[in-house]
Amino acid sequence: MQDLPNLILVGPMGAGKSTIGRLLAAELSREFFDSDHEIQARCGADIPWIFDVEGEAGFRQREAQMIQELTEQEGIVLATGGGAVLSEENRRRLRERGTVIYLFTTVEQQLKRVAKDRNRPLLQRPDREQVLREMFELRDPLYRATADVVVRTDRRSLRAVVNEIVRRVQRLIDPLQAKA
Repeated sequence: MQDLPNLILVGPMGAGKSTIGRLLAAELSREFFDSDHEIQARCGADIPWIFDVEGEAGFRQREAQMIQELTEQEGIVLATGGGAVLSEENRRRLRERGTVIYLFTTVEQQLKRVAKDRNRPLLQRPDREQVLREMFELRDPLYRATADVVVRTDRRSLRAVVNEIVRRVQRLIDPLQAKA
């Protein structure tokens, strides 16, 4: 399946972008990148620190630069941060430089998955559920507008999600082969 383009995962925090991305990359023998992890490695600081020092706007600038760099590569699997789609420039780059897969999950599932996570600056408030609902209202239409494929991750095994992504992306590339 080396004829597949870059595969780019978008979706909210807790959707499984990093975990599914690693498995997908292994399945396809591709290099995996997580834009948030790459930003942290380059800065030598974690995302909460970047938010504290530079604010969300500073982080978003770093994110846009990282997405530009990573999407210039070929044959990769890329997991983006949940807010990457907020920038029209990022959305355009993602659409132009790969097949975009929206990993859809419900707010209820997000709450379960990020319940103990303290590394998410936008959730360091007592009203986590309300924050996630507001983000969903804003971001879900952007994820959908950017994505070539939408895959639901709730109550599904990681393997089932990876298999569905491979099958559906292959169908985009070669509809006749996918039916065989």
